[in-house]
Amino acid sequence: MISQESTKTLHTFFLQYKLLKYKKKDMILRANDTPSSVFLIHSGYIRVYRISEQGEELTLTILRPGDFFPLTYGLNTTSNPYYLEAITSLEFWRAPQDRFMEFIRNNMNVYIELTNKIMIRMDGVLSRMEYLIFSNAYTKIAATLLACANKFGDQQGDNIILKVPLTHKDIATLVGITRETTSLEIKKLENNGFIGKEGKFLVVKNYKKLEREVLFVNGDDNPLTSSL
Repeated sequence: MISQESTKTLHTFFLQYKLLKYKKKDMILRANDTPSSVFLIHSGYIRVYRISEQGEELTLTILRPGDFFPLTYGLNTTSNPYYLEAITSLEFWRAPQDRFMEFIRNNMNVYIELTNKIMIRMDGVLSRMEYLIFSNAYTKIAATLLACANKFGDQQGDNIILKVPLTHKDIATLVGITRETTSLEIKKLENNGFIGKEGKFLVVKNYKKLEREVLFVNGDDNPLTSSL
């Protein structure tokens, strides 16, 4: 996490620029775009994904308020290989890359914390990859929902409400399996009492219980560290 002091410094920098607003499903960036700006999310969520040669989508991560994009934090001018799509209504600030770089050079403490943040995310991605490669569909979905609970969850008693309206298709693209298989496995998790719904949001009914289920099925003795 970025410290409150660095967060305040960062927001002070971005507040000099216009707050842009987008609707759900709006495309923010396309693959191979070379953005000349750095973006900071104020509210809403963005899905970052790739499309295979066969036209299949794989969601790599979901960005939330306080996150930057492009994922390289605007520190280079390489083309962007990902599609970025708003999955809720969205607001973000956009700063010119050269002004952002000047800001970073004058605020090295912010730069160090941002670098640490991206390294933590990479560590989580590696853990998630392990589950996605070696686990069955049931465990893949359960581990992904736990990761969503870590990142977007709102704790209410024993329940954690995932404050991103994820459809079965969204979860399928996070896991890399078909929507039909995803629906079947989600039904199993519901029948086993691990998840439920509250309006349009999924609910993890007991995080620790679901975590133990994932570790038991996967034959793993280590705590779940999967992240988005």
